Amino acid sequence: MKKLLLFLILSVFLLIQVNFAQTADDVIKQADNLAREFQHKKVLELLQKADKDYPNNWQIKWRLSRAYVDVGEHLPDKTDKDKEEQFEYYKKAFEYADQSVKLAPNESITYVRRAIANGRIALFQGVFSAIGTVKDVKADCEKAIQLGNGGNYVQALAHYVLGRTHLKVCEKSYLVRLPLGLGWGDTAKALKLLETANKLYPNFRMFMLELAKAYIAEDQPEKAKETLKKLEKAPVQDEDDDLVLAEAKKLYDSIKK
Repeated sequence: MKKLLLFLILSVFLLIQVNFAQTADDVIKQADNLAREFQHKKVLELLQKADKDYPNNWQIKWRLSRAYVDVGEHLPDKTDKDKEEQFEYYKKAFEYADQSVKLAPNESITYVRRAIANGRIALFQGVFSAIGTVKDVKADCEKAIQLGNGGNYVQALAHYVLGRTHLKVCEKSYLVRLPLGLGWGDTAKALKLLETANKLYPNFRMFMLELAKAYIAEDQPEKAKETLKKLEKAPVQDEDDDLVLAEAKKLYDSIKK
């Protein structure tokens, strides 16, 4: 009788665990569908609740980080109050990404999301005022690439963020950067990283624009123009693709001049 009772208790417990996992998976699928429709506020609300219902789920944590960035980058930023609110979103994004790294230290996506959140913080504060944060972005991207998992898009994103970081750091001369511990910035490395990002995930406007900038930095204007012309024909995949296209056209015109 005792054995039967124990068996029933264990069966119920296992059933609860299975339902728990299935329910969490359902929420994640719903969040991803909403994200593809660029409904970032709904994604954020959904995942905030899910995080309370299913704590310590790394898949929910990194998606929460993504949602905070997606909402934050589209907030108004005209006043100091606006900017402070936006900065709070980026800090929240970092917190959740950091939690996801600790929960899943062998998953590339967790490091990529932490790098993106830190990158937003660094850009907000000024790259050369947030040197430690910039170094963390580099380290997280390199770790994500080293792990090499998550699929082509995740790896492309890691190469893109690292390549863009190199380009941003190289906006100041080597002699200025060297005493700050940023002498590692290298436009040639940036170009290779961004070429890899575009091979892994082709025809993505954001990646193509940054690649064109890398070609310009490496004094290859013809390749930059070729990339920018291809960008014009690339399909819309992101809500900001029209803005990327507008920037690409301005960059193309500046090269022609």
